[in-house]
This record gives sequence, structure tokens and C-alpha cells, in this order.
Amino acid sequence: MSKGPISQFIEKYYLHFNSAALVDAAKAYEDQLNNGAKMMVTLAGAMSTAELGKIFAEMIRQDKVQIISCTGANLEEDIMNLVAHSHYERVPNYRDLTPQQEWDLLERGLNRVTDTCIPEHEAFRRLQKHVYQIWKDADDKGERYFPHEFMYKMLLSGVLEEYYEIDLKDSWMYAAAEANLPIVVPGWEDSTMGNIFASYVIKGELKATTMKSGIEYMTFLADWYSKNSDKGVGFFQIGGGIAGDFPICVVPMLYQDMEMHDVPFWSYFCQISDSTTSYGSYSGAVPNEKITWGKLDINTPKFIIESDATIVAPLIFAYLLDM
Repeated sequence: MSKGPISQFIEKYYLHFNSAALVDAAKAYEDQLNNGAKMMVTLAGAMSTAELGKIFAEMIRQDKVQIISCTGANLEEDIMNLVAHSHYERVPNYRDLTPQQEWDLLERGLNRVTDTCIPEHEAFRRLQKHVYQIWKDADDKGERYFPHEFMYKMLLSGVLEEYYEIDLKDSWMYAAAEANLPIVVPGWEDSTMGNIFASYVIKGELKATTMKSGIEYMTFLADWYSKNSDKGVGFFQIGGGIAGDFPICVVPMLYQDMEMHDVPFWSYFCQISDSTTSYGSYSGAVPNEKITWGKLDINTPKFIIESDATIVAPLIFAYLLDM
């Protein structure tokens, strides 16, 4: 398939510095898929609230991503946007807000993420009553699932259909649920739904063990990687933090701790980050540092695009989708 106008535009005009890195990373991502490798995409920050699902869902449907690692916030906020979009409020002058104005937003039940406010009642609480019932049903039966599996159950059950406020094709979580795409959600406990689950545990209404743990996510990922890395697995990292650091460590764990010395390194690495290159920072570390940790090989294609992921990721995905 020939490339569309967006792809042609970036190939013509994105020739140097960060823009050239964007094109190089997109072409290398495409090469990985064409050579039979699989790709992990990691989502940090608030990419779901930034509505990345409008293009990321199509990436999932077209099999351009085979596994995802994301924060608990990104897992839930895509669904919140699905059921409460019309109640979100944009605050374009967020840099000018006084502490009193921030407090006023809290009083109105609006939790601000940069220039976008998530409505507590319509988003958090609307999901809470439905996901609690799914948690409770599993708890009563002695069943245990991962956080993303509970979300998949809720989405596929149809209980949220009455609330849909955006086109379903723009929800990356719904696309992932339909594909039963493997997801890893490290540190899920610090998300809103994680906090809510913990509150039910404290109240004695749910058992903590009903939710599978981060250690179980790592063992799940180790099994998946071992079975799917024969032609390589690439690592496309949006932002930094635990969504990236947790899954990339599966390779040195298998190699060093499990002594599986034939396990392949990640076959591609790209990070989109506006974190300044710095000492001691994970998000600000250059890719070569990962060689010393047994994550990347000497010859692994490595890219770092120092820019805003809300600008860069949709352009790379558009290139991969031949837009």
C-alpha cells in the first residue's frame, strides 16, 4: 500500500534533528513488523486523556502492536473518556490558574490533567459501580484476574453501552479487549481504580488476592516474551516511568536471573520523551545506557525523540498506518 499524505509530508519535510529521528524510528518500526518481529508499546503519562485512542485503536486493529504496557491511569482513563467525554472540561489557560481556582475545580469534582479536567462523578463513579460488581463476582467465586482482564470483562459485558459518548472505534481499550491483547499494568495500585479496590479491601468487602499482582504480571510477561521473541520483540516507549522500566527489565531477568542465555535482547528501541537527558534519571537516560543493563544489544536499532509524545506518537502511528 502506498503512503498517504501525512506520511509523504513527514518524509519530505522532517529531515533533521528530532523530526528526522521521528522518521527514522517510524521506518525502523515498520521494518520490524515486516521482518516478523512483534512490538510492545508502553504508555506513560496521560496519553488516554490526550485521546491517543483515536489512532492507537486502529494500530491495534491492524495488528501493528502485539502487547502493551501501560500505567493504571491510562488503562482506566480511556474508558472514562468513552463514558464521560461530554462532561470533560478543557482549561487552555491552565498555566495561569491560582491555587483558589484549582480548589474551585476540586469543589466541582473536576480533576485536572494539564489542560483537561476529568469529571469525578461521571467518570470515576460511573465506572466504579460496574467494575465493583465484576470484582465482587470474582471474589465470591474465588477467581483471580489481572487489572486489565477485569476491564476487558466490563467492556465486553455491555454494561457501559448506555453511557457511550464517543465513537467506539476511538477507544483503544475496547479495541484491545476485542483482540484480547496482552497488557501489562505495573503499579496498578496507584491508579484511581486501584485506590478504589484498596478501599474495598480495607472495608473487608474484597480480598486483596482477587487482584493478581505486579509479580504475577512480570511472570506473565516472562512467559509471553519467551514464547514470542523468536523473530524479535521491539520496544516503543511513550514517556518514561514504570510503564517502560518494568517491562524492559524482563530481558535481563530472563538472561541473568533465570540464566536463559539464549533469550534475545529487545530487537528495537524507541523512546519519545521530553525529559532532559540527565544523570541518574531513567526517563532521561540515553538508549546506550540500556546496553550495560542487558536490555539492548550493541546492534539494536535505537532512537530517542526528544519532543512531546502527544505530537510525535500520532505522526509515527499515521506513518505505520499509511495515512
